[in-house]
Amino acid sequence: MRDIRNIVVLTGAGISAESGIATFRGPGGLWEGHRVEDVCTPQALARDPDLVHRFYDLRRAALAGVEPNPAHRALARLDAEWPGKLLIVTQNVDDLHERAGARRLLHMHGELRSALCAACGARIKWSGDLPPDTPCADCGAATLRPDIVFFGEMPYAMERIEAALAQADLFVSIGTSGAVYPAAGFVQTARYHGAETLELNLDPSEGSGWFGQSRLGPASVLVPAWVDEVLP
Repeated sequence: MRDIRNIVVLTGAGISAESGIATFRGPGGLWEGHRVEDVCTPQALARDPDLVHRFYDLRRAALAGVEPNPAHRALARLDAEWPGKLLIVTQNVDDLHERAGARRLLHMHGELRSALCAACGARIKWSGDLPPDTPCADCGAATLRPDIVFFGEMPYAMERIEAALAQADLFVSIGTSGAVYPAAGFVQTARYHGAETLELNLDPSEGSGWFGQSRLGPASVLVPAWVDEVLP
């Protein structure tokens, strides 16, 4: 690790699964009983705002019953102690990274505990239910919606992410499926710019072949062990 100064970490649903937050696909997943087209597209929001808002209200309320696990806490320790540049990019919309103590953090797919005004673009901290037609505190328009990047929308802060990947000496992917772009392409971007690449995942992802090294197992075991290697 002597030559590693700048690190980019990507986290996906697998890092929060051990805290009790369901992943999206498969039995018991968040999409079970709902088509993606019904709850996570701009068209779904326009067609049935009550369903979409209710879906995310339930996901938001469920956060009260979960806690960060050792993987979240290990990354928070890395955040606090790593002397070089670090950016933790999460695809997750939960707040477990923050509650563990991470600060150098970016939510590329939005946040459950945030509302977005479709009229003025304001992002407002939100903790309770968010009924359709709730007015925006900034502009007054009754257009607040869940601050979630729907399928077909551009993830947040892509320029900042791409710049961090271009400067990274090490890119680490934790608990991701490797199926959702643009995040699935981050490993290729990092490799193009010369970074070392590491995958920590319960099972091989769809992009495992792009990584220089893959370690398989629970995030709550793999991530603390890796952080112990990285920090002096």
